[in-house]
Formats: sequence, C-alpha cells, structure tokens
Amino acid sequence: MRIIIAGAGEVGTHLAKMLSNENHEIILIDSEESRLKPIDSSLDVLTHEGSATSVKLLKDLLLKKTDLFIAVTHFEDTNITSAILAKKFGALKTIARIDNMNYLEATTLEYFKSIGIDSLIYPELIAAREVLGLLHETGASDFMEFCGGRLAMYVQKLDEKAPIINKSLQEISVSYRTDKYRAVAIKRDGKTIIPRGNEHFRLGDLVYVISTHEGIDEMMRTSGKENFEAKSIMILGGSRIGKHVALYMQKTSEVKLIDFDTEKCEDLAEILDNTLIINGDGRNVDLLEQEGITKMDAFVAVTGNSETNILSCLLAKKMGVKKTIAEVENMEYINLAENTGIDTIINKKISAASRIFRHTSNPNVTQVKYMTGTDAEVLEFNVPANSKITKGTLRSIDFPKDAIVGGGTRDGVTFIATGDTILKANDKVVVFTLPSAYEVLSKYFT
Repeated sequence: MRIIIAGAGEVGTHLAKMLSNENHEIILIDSEESRLKPIDSSLDVLTHEGSATSVKLLKDLLLKKTDLFIAVTHFEDTNITSAILAKKFGALKTIARIDNMNYLEATTLEYFKSIGIDSLIYPELIAAREVLGLLHETGASDFMEFCGGRLAMYVQKLDEKAPIINKSLQEISVSYRTDKYRAVAIKRDGKTIIPRGNEHFRLGDLVYVISTHEGIDEMMRTSGKENFEAKSIMILGGSRIGKHVALYMQKTSEVKLIDFDTEKCEDLAEILDNTLIINGDGRNVDLLEQEGITKMDAFVAVTGNSETNILSCLLAKKMGVKKTIAEVENMEYINLAENTGIDTIINKKISAASRIFRHTSNPNVTQVKYMTGTDAEVLEFNVPANSKITKGTLRSIDFPKDAIVGGGTRDGVTFIATGDTILKANDKVVVFTLPSAYEVLSKYFT
C-alpha cells in the first residue's frame, strides 16, 4: 500500500514505525524539520517538510495512486481539512484524528463520510474504553475481547502468589486444565518470547493468555490472580480520559476525581452529577488519605504528566489500592513504569495507532491490538478458503516460529488452538505475532 501520514508527532511516528515493518510505501508530512530528521535517519520512509493543508504539496504527493491518507497532527481542524483535500485529490481512503466527542455521533459520521473522511479517530475515547475494560477485568494488566466477545486476551504479571512459577508449559498442562486457555507470549527482561512446551515461567513475567469464557476461572487460578468488583474508584486528572471514565463508572461505583485546576473542577462538577470532584494536588499524601485512598478498590492516574501518574500510582499501591492504572505518554518511560509494580500502563497514542493500523493490514484482518511496551501485536483474522493456513495441522504447515495461533471460533463455537488444530475456511482466529513474522504471516491468510 501507498500511505501518506500527516503529522510526525508520536502517533504519526509510531504508525510509520509499525507500517515500515510491512513493506508499505510510507510518506510522512510535517511542518517542522526537527520532527522529520530523526525519522529520516531511523526509518525507511519518505519525509516531506510542509503543511498538511498545502494544496500544492498534497496535489503533488497524490498524483500517484494513494491507498490511505492518515491525518494525525496535533490540530483537529488541520486533520479534518487535510483529509478532505486528500480525498478530493485522489486518496482512496482517509482517516482523521479528532478531539470532539460529538463528531462520533452516527449522523455526524455520515456527514463526514459525505465530504470525504472515511474514519475518525478519537485517541482519548479509545484509551478511556481500555480503562473501563480493565476496571471490569480487574485481575488482568491488559485485556481485549476478540471474536465478538467469545475469546479474550488477558495479560497477567506473575508475582509470588502464582503457583506456576518455575514450572514449564508441559508441566502445567498435566497439573491444570488448560484446554480452555493458552499462553501465547511472555515478556521478560524487555524481550517478548513465543513460549514452547519447555519454557518455564519466572517471577515478574508478563504473560499473554488467550482464553474462552469457560477458561477464565482456571486461568486466574494458575496465575494466582482474582477478579474483584471495583466499587470504589479514585481518578487523578480531569482530562478527557478521566471525564469519560468517571461518566461511565459513576453509574455503578463510588467515584472520586481529583484535579488541581479549579476552573476545570467547576466544569466537571456540572457534567459528573454522581462523582465527587475534589480540587487539590493528587501527589499530596495527606489529601489522598483524607479522601479515603486506603479504602479504594482502584486508582486511575490520567493527568497530562507521565511522572505524576507513575508516582501517584506507586503511592496508591503502597497505601493498599488493589488496582492501579497509569497513563504514560512518554514512550521511554513505559518499560520503566511496567517494572515498578503499577498494574497497568496505558498510552493513548499506541492505542490510536493500533486502531488505525488495522486499516492497512491484510484484508482478512478484522481487529488489531498493539501491545504497550512491546513490538508485538495480536491480530484477529477471518480464514479465507484455500489459504495456506488451512492446508494441514498448525504443526505441519511450517507456521512462523515468531507467531502463534491462540484460538478462535467456528460456527460460533470457541476453541483453543494446539499443534494438532486444523483451521477451516470462515474460522475467525486470534494470532499473536512478533515483527519478524509479519510479512510471512500475512501469506498464510491470503
């Protein structure tokens, strides 16, 4: 595919990095040369300095057939204008990043399509939905549903309570009922491993598991985790993410939201009628204790400052909060934060990039989840008739060693994959893959 990305901020740069691994022709536009220089030296992409709304620049770039135009600058109006122009000049598909929730209403979406924008991406809403999913699945560090909700991926950090520490996958399959879930990856010491039967689990491993609904309880038992109901939640930061989370969770839980900005607190108090809004500094231990942090089930830190979010979550964890979630936008902090004891790290830029990335994948890819803190992805495929993946058992077809099929559905019935599994046309399957397997993997599903 030929893809033009407008905006070399963190979303655009991250997208360019992901897409350059897949042999697409990538052109990156930005008005600031300083943003483009490091990309020129590190990624195999073409860069153009200039405004994303420059009619001359867009006309010149779109003279050649362009499959996808993605506008992810920091400015909503620039994204909308450039996407409309790109469509006018011949881009087959356009995507624009927005900051306005109202634009996502059905009638408004139809209007945007009529003027040339095929899809709108709102990073804060995507991140807020991730947080809500994590507050529902409290035993996981990360979570996402696949196959219409029939399968889910859970990420769990193994602590001293995990009974599988120092045991291999083979040993676990004998001691536990593992036919309803499958470990598809382990993140250890900054590296992501596709585990085989002789792989042993270690203290501190982040384990990625695909599970059916029936396998959840047994999976939790093997990892020493448990789901609990988050009935009391403290949110630090009245950002768009914090507001969305509070708006939803206040229906069923006791929610307190802290922000240091008095004016923002007044605005939030008008919107969040069942949330206690507190004007104060969330780093103040006395304030947190006064507001009952020791009795909270969950603490969500989503201020605009990564350091504040990390430190406040560590403090909350030390004070006995069961579940802590921190928004960390500085990419270089993610691995560091994951190793500090915080339960979950979210990054709205990575989440947005994942959502956009599926528009560029194999046409049989129906869902993509890019894993925070790794280069790995989880992809949901529709299995096409006569594709290579259907030509034998997974063990016999020389499936890429850096990818693994976790499970899937056939005629609405879920299954967990093994080496003896034979996939059939129209199956929907979930695959965990490392970058080294991207290109080869796609050939199995065409």
